[in-house]
Amino acid sequence: MNFIKTNIDGVFIIEPKVFEDARGYFFESYNEAEFIKNGIVNRFVQDNQSKSSYGVIRGLHCQLGEYSQAKLVRVLKGRVLDVAVDVRRGSPTFGQHVAVELSDENNRQLFIPRHFLHGFSVLSDEAVFAYKCDNFYCKESEFGIRYDDPEIGIDWKIPAEKVITSEKDRLANKLKDIPDER
Repeated sequence: MNFIKTNIDGVFIIEPKVFEDARGYFFESYNEAEFIKNGIVNRFVQDNQSKSSYGVIRGLHCQLGEYSQAKLVRVLKGRVLDVAVDVRRGSPTFGQHVAVELSDENNRQLFIPRHFLHGFSVLSDEAVFAYKCDNFYCKESEFGIRYDDPEIGIDWKIPAEKVITSEKDRLANKLKDIPDER
């Protein structure tokens, strides 16, 4: 596996070594020893999967306090623009984001540490998205920021008239509303 540092400390793009032949392909999507060797010591406790169509934007979400989650995300089918936003108070990159295209063709993954918002937009007709979390889901600790908050300025690569999102995401907070205690 190749661990690529991004412009935000703690966020990594992970490229697996893919072995292809006439039967198809094989790769390790997770190897605890490799992750630890690269400074990622999170213990994953929950796996999630979603299916979405073109134009869907899911996010930006996080969990607060003791339920904060780190995530290891990847695409099983299709193509997405995956985004992590630093909301660590005092961080030199607070409010900045990393955006990377993940697909079933490039097999890339993104590791997102705790205290980051996460979201993605679907760039293909359909996408199946999977992620590992290092903490369990807790509805009471959910927090969201609008995907189109101008203070963050994410280009989701979807025309505004084609965006499909939930009411919860349309009515979410702004970056300035992030609580001091997370």
